[in-house]
Amino acid sequence: MSEWIGQSSEEHAEQIERIRERMPDEETLYDLAELFKVFGDTTRVRIMCALFDEELSVSDIADLLGMAPSAISHQLRLLRAARLVRSRRDGKNAYYALDDDHVRQIFDKGLSHIEER
Repeated sequence: MSEWIGQSSEEHAEQIERIRERMPDEETLYDLAELFKVFGDTTRVRIMCALFDEELSVSDIADLLGMAPSAISHQLRLLRAARLVRSRRDGKNAYYALDDDHVRQIFDKGLSHIEER
C-alpha cells in the first residue's frame, strides 16, 4: 500500500481522481506525442526556423540548409501532415510558411526551456 506522507488513503484517492479528471484523453495525448515527434528531427526544426519570418520555396530552403531539394520536400510533407507548415502555389513553384502563430510559440517555448540552463 502506497500512501503519501501526511495524507490519508481517502485524500490520496481524491488527489488521484482530480489529476485523472484534468488529464486529456488517451487519443489526445497520443496526438500530442506524435506532434512532438515531428520536432524530434534537426532538419525539420531547421526548416521551421528558416520559415519564421518569410515564406520560402523548396529550392530556397535547400540552398539555405545545404541539402538536396528532394530531402527538403520529404521533410516538408511531414511538416504539412502535422499542420506545422502550409504551402501556396505560384505557377510551378510552391512556397512554404509556418502554418500559424502557434508553431512559432511551440518553438519559442522549447527554445526558452533549452536556454534556461
